[in-house]
Amino acid sequence: MFRPNSTAVIVTLAAAVALGPLSTDMYLPSLPGLTQVFNTSVDRVQVTLSVFLYGFAFAQLIYGPLADRFGRKPVMLGGLLLFILSSIGCALSTTIEQLILYRFLQALGACGGPVLGRTMVRDIHGPVNAAKVLSMMGSIMALAPAVAPVIGGYMVALFEWTSTFIFLCVYAVIATLLIVFKVPESLAAENRSSLSPLTILNNFATLLKHRQYLGYTLCCSFIFSGLFAFLSGAPFVLIDYFKVPAEHSGIFYAIASCGFLTGTIIAQRTGTRAGINGILRRGTTVSLLAGMAMLLPAVMDIHNLWITALTQVVYMIGVGMVMPQAMAGALAPFATIAGTASSLLGFIQSICAASVGMLVGHYHSGTPTTMAISIATMGLLSLLSFILLIKPGASRP
Repeated sequence: MFRPNSTAVIVTLAAAVALGPLSTDMYLPSLPGLTQVFNTSVDRVQVTLSVFLYGFAFAQLIYGPLADRFGRKPVMLGGLLLFILSSIGCALSTTIEQLILYRFLQALGACGGPVLGRTMVRDIHGPVNAAKVLSMMGSIMALAPAVAPVIGGYMVALFEWTSTFIFLCVYAVIATLLIVFKVPESLAAENRSSLSPLTILNNFATLLKHRQYLGYTLCCSFIFSGLFAFLSGAPFVLIDYFKVPAEHSGIFYAIASCGFLTGTIIAQRTGTRAGINGILRRGTTVSLLAGMAMLLPAVMDIHNLWITALTQVVYMIGVGMVMPQAMAGALAPFATIAGTASSLLGFIQSICAASVGMLVGHYHSGTPTTMAISIATMGLLSLLSFILLIKPGASRP
């Protein structure tokens, strides 16, 4: 068994948290081809991406309270088992309706890793050091969105779209074995809370009334929604509009992920001096400026592959700075209901991102314009969440 505060535990938890990004990013290069496989439309195929986030969102409302009552490990392992079975179902789907259903079930299983991974970090490292550890995990996790679309692109080109789900199934089996045999339970018996519906509802109400919790959550949710707007729109923009071969499209996601990695490194190195709120102010500003730099050429009908790609890299620098810090800031005051706080944050983040993703798919014009409008808007809303909800009267965590 690994020591709770060891690097091995951080890496293992990062692998569990990465299950969500892997389940979307590795799948992206296959999206345009699924319109022919299932003889359906772009917006119908896009539903397989958004329904994942809706399932991801609603399941988190259950995972958090369950984990606060029964512990982190058993709940996470139950989710991983569901993920393994539903990934097999995705690979065996013969209609778009079946794929949508199994993607929803896959999301119900996948969300246990992210919710409980960051909760276990809060359990082990406390409210102050959690931000640094989450940034470190973010750096490790940046490998997932950097490598996954590249692997997914070549797997689609060399094999079939089903190969990505087979890979995800094997990955989840390995993660399950590591957690069973190597990761200790992080929730002390004396910190376990009641599972009564009234207690759970009161906990949710307490969180939603907490101004700074809401501010950190919305700041994180909006900036992630800008990332998801890119993930939803980019497969069709890159492959259909800019004519990038599917096997090469993953390179652009990898480049964008380098921006995320850069942002997490900046946050780690400046965190002690700037504090959580200082990093959030800088990160949200960077993402807004990047979104505007993508939007202005698009509305002037100037569509260039490298303008779109490079401005997204800069946006991702802001995402890497903001998300780990906002998560840590949101969870910091809630030691006894950290699982519930993490699940509500994840629910709001996922609902927001899924809705933006569906809008991008519905209003897709065949050009990068809809995607650019969404990304710039989310950058603005993230900055406004910081200014209006976190900054006023905030202590400097």
